[in-house]
Amino acid sequence: MLQENVSLSAYASYKIGGPARFFWRAKTTSDIRRGLKEAKRLKAPLFILGGGTNLLIPDKGFGGFVLKPDVMTLTRRGNIVTAGAGVSISDLLEFTAKEALSGLEWAGGLPGTLGGAIRGNAGAFGGETKDSIVRVKSIDVRTGKIAVRKKNACRFNYRSSIFKERNGKEVIVEAVFSLKPGERKAIRAGIREKVEYRHSRHPLEYPNIGSIFKNVPVDEIPRSRRKELVRNVKTDPIPVIPTARLVSQAGLRGVSFGGAMISVKHPNFIVNVCEASAKDVVALMSLVKHEVRKKFSIRLTEEVELLHWEES
Repeated sequence: MLQENVSLSAYASYKIGGPARFFWRAKTTSDIRRGLKEAKRLKAPLFILGGGTNLLIPDKGFGGFVLKPDVMTLTRRGNIVTAGAGVSISDLLEFTAKEALSGLEWAGGLPGTLGGAIRGNAGAFGGETKDSIVRVKSIDVRTGKIAVRKKNACRFNYRSSIFKERNGKEVIVEAVFSLKPGERKAIRAGIREKVEYRHSRHPLEYPNIGSIFKNVPVDEIPRSRRKELVRNVKTDPIPVIPTARLVSQAGLRGVSFGGAMISVKHPNFIVNVCEASAKDVVALMSLVKHEVRKKFSIRLTEEVELLHWEES
């Protein structure tokens, strides 16, 4: 059902952002198609909203049509699991643990929904979303046609996929995973270990949207700085230099602007400590990019998505 002037801060883990002029929550494939037709009828710019865990929404909101695909399919057939785009990663892991299926333990504590994880090929602890995927179903925004792609056709890359490359031209509906039988107790322990690590290392006590910038692949570091920076390479799953280390060495831990602050606990997080605005966060992002480039000759790339205001 179509809603108007819906606050987006309520759907964002940052608790930042103004209203959407139009809002449509879709629980089925048919709902998604109806929403796409409605957006066309209104001639409104379209934005597809996932879990809001990797997104900075402008203070004045979005003057277009926000479609939220909340497809909650979650079934098992043998070692095959089918999950809807709206399923949270935590619910997916709880399901696989209950079913004694192994392969997704690396995602313990990963925020957001499956649709967003697929789009950005989310990863941690050496694992990536693509690792266990068999195929992904999506809907073309323009035509409404369903596409089913096998893993190789999804063009998964470091924090990217064909869905991210196409930038809002498709709505992810569901994905099929191939997992392995495992011991329920060991699977739960593996998930819990990752969750506890995140709680100990990440500033989860404040509203945040995770790591702001991608880690820097070693082969993108200027040769003149490699000897200095590659002493402690991290596998993510490719060799990278953690951006948090670069931000820390640039002396930016704890720097604040307005209600936002570069985390002391994990400097690649910018946290909302006191009713921060999107402008506060953007100011700190610009500062980090400038200082890291000045000190290390490295251009940082955002891992988070910035939603830009659109007039409808």
